[in-house]
Amino acid sequence: MQRPIYFDNQATTPVDPRVLEAMLPYFCEQFGNAASRSHAFGWAAEKAVERARLRVAEVCGASAREIVFTSGATESNNLALKGAVEAYQGRGNHIVTMSTEHPAVLDTIRYLAANGISSSVLPPRADGLLDLDLLRDAIRPETVLVSVMSANNEIGVVEPVREIGEICRRRGVLFHVDGAQSFGKVPLDVVKNQIDLLAISAHKIYGPKGVGALYVRRGVRLAPQVHGGGHEHGLRSGTVNVPGIVGLGEAAMLCASEMQCEAVRIRSLRDRLYARIKGGLEDVAVNGSLEHRLPGNLNLMFDGIDAAVLLTSLPDVALSTGSACSSASPEPSHVLRAIGLSPRQARSSIRFSLGRSNTEAEVDHVAGRVIEMVKRLRMIY
Repeated sequence: MQRPIYFDNQATTPVDPRVLEAMLPYFCEQFGNAASRSHAFGWAAEKAVERARLRVAEVCGASAREIVFTSGATESNNLALKGAVEAYQGRGNHIVTMSTEHPAVLDTIRYLAANGISSSVLPPRADGLLDLDLLRDAIRPETVLVSVMSANNEIGVVEPVREIGEICRRRGVLFHVDGAQSFGKVPLDVVKNQIDLLAISAHKIYGPKGVGALYVRRGVRLAPQVHGGGHEHGLRSGTVNVPGIVGLGEAAMLCASEMQCEAVRIRSLRDRLYARIKGGLEDVAVNGSLEHRLPGNLNLMFDGIDAAVLLTSLPDVALSTGSACSSASPEPSHVLRAIGLSPRQARSSIRFSLGRSNTEAEVDHVAGRVIEMVKRLRMIY
């Protein structure tokens, strides 16, 4: 086994060698600008971009023309939220979301609030799932959009996207989904789930950093947030990142072909990890629903332990506390607080996120090290 062992795949994933191989020619040999329509270099770049657009679309059941390439899910979320509010300002000025959303959504909604847009931020149930009755009650005549992530980046809970989409469609409001953590990992069909806007990131699915996409259902209007040339159907100006887009397309294609078997394997590793830790320690609890969860996510609360101290004691394992830190003062995770954990419990929680390269031997090693260190720290404190 290599050291350190990487169990932080929800933060980012290594680029798959097959993805890198597909990208390499577009740095030096096929270096053309995809917007250059007068020569072979530009034509080759444009062809590569359109092939990638089709591959991304196929993973989520969209058509290629509904895919807009961006710099990542954060930009995609910003374009979706700001663009929709601006485009539909005559319809209303209200957004509905959840308190467990990623900062890319919550901070954008705070920005919009400072510009006159109201919002309803719904709390989750104790298992992390959205209460659909709360959603129905929160939608008003002036509601423009509902934004709910499909899978949480900290606790891995998979929301009832299809039911949410049905509610939104019946009420005539747009449905935006932050799909950064779920795209390519679990089935997410935009048509079946009645999704209008879907944010996608490459580096969560073994692609490169700095590239992503936004699915925009045909007929949905968005106001561009970046101007200057009219690229990407006029929604996102700027010379497109051809190598990155090729990498996203290749990563999406690999996920589509391997999703089912990979999910089974990674879920088995996740369950093995949980069983070993649970069997070796008392006072360990799963944060969020274990049933409705990404295959590779395990977020555990170790009672009486400071998670930051535990991680410092495990230099041979890459893990995450799931907490946001500001300066030198760690703040408890807003996600864990929203599902009812106390600040102390939130600071006692660790996210394990497994991925494509992890093995049973690594799981057994990590479980053993965690059990060893938790027992040691509990004796000290």
